[in-house]
Amino acid sequence: MSSFRHPRRTAVGIALTTIAALALAGCAGSADASSDGSDGGVDASTATALSDFGTMEDLETAAKAEGQLNVIALPRDWANYGEILDLFAERYPEITINEQSPDISSAEEIQAADTNEGLDTAPDVFDLGLTVALQNTDSFAPYKVETWDDIPDALKESTGLFVGDYGGYMSIGFDSTRFDAPESLDDLLGADFRGAVALNGDPTQAGAAFAAVGLATVQSDGTLDDFQPGIDFFSKLNDAGNMLKLDVTSATVASGETPVVFDWDYLNAAHKTDVPSWETVVLPGTGYAGYYNQAINVNAPNPAAARLWQEFLYSDDVQNLWLKGGARPARMEAMTAAGTIDEELAAALPAVPDETVVPTEDQSAAAGTLLGEKWAAAVQ
Repeated sequence: MSSFRHPRRTAVGIALTTIAALALAGCAGSADASSDGSDGGVDASTATALSDFGTMEDLETAAKAEGQLNVIALPRDWANYGEILDLFAERYPEITINEQSPDISSAEEIQAADTNEGLDTAPDVFDLGLTVALQNTDSFAPYKVETWDDIPDALKESTGLFVGDYGGYMSIGFDSTRFDAPESLDDLLGADFRGAVALNGDPTQAGAAFAAVGLATVQSDGTLDDFQPGIDFFSKLNDAGNMLKLDVTSATVASGETPVVFDWDYLNAAHKTDVPSWETVVLPGTGYAGYYNQAINVNAPNPAAARLWQEFLYSDDVQNLWLKGGARPARMEAMTAAGTIDEELAAALPAVPDETVVPTEDQSAAAGTLLGEKWAAAVQ
């Protein structure tokens, strides 16, 4: 899976509580099993807000009538998705969740939707890094969840085509029985790290790997206007023989195959369950933050269930479940003000840098283009 505003160098209290802590007209009336509106019911495939269905109960009725929800690229050990999926299944036993291809990249999610267009196996919803989301807006149906106003403007496309949901900081995870804690990127170039440093995916396709290059850029005194310094760092890492070209999973970390990993802090922290000696470092200096985005497939075979899933993800319950997974939920600032945030979980979030950057949409798009042109040759 995979995740941008002029780079913002701000105090972290502003960065991830303001970034994320960085009209709803429609037809009321009861929804029914029809999703095309041919018999006077709600056309779920064109609904842009809950009010188009009427009430939450009406949306739930329409989704239960469909009886299926196709999700894709949602590893159960990613940001607490396992507990989130199980809660949806418990709350809506009439809806069967079909969990497809949990370990594929954001780009592969879109490919799966294109390949299965028109089939009942096509994904209903996506979880995407921002770069891939920006490149595929024609694939999404606009939808504004009931808690739309709680989501910072910096985290959402204005019509609801895609919306940031949970995020964190790019970090380095490592097995502390085998390596000392890196204090800078340059530490990873040393002989002690030979054949040991892995990315979570390909930065031209996966948001976590993309963000690793972004972190390397700002840690190398570059700016998010030009990711070339980050590409150059990984080229040096590769030339030193230290880059491990193996996709990271929980299994590769548990087996020791990927003993040093660039990944989001909440994903690296989760490995400690399987590897007690696993530690996570957010490097001092400038930190790199990012969010993953939710979107609805414009050709979703179960359009009401897709919209119910979005409402579910942005509810207080699930926003706190992201927090339980170590991620920072998009509604964190509003929920803190409302007193609905889990204060104990919020207090347990790890310390982060004094300065933070989050790429703008333009910077993210430009970086995606540059990586497409330069990455393969830099690390071949």
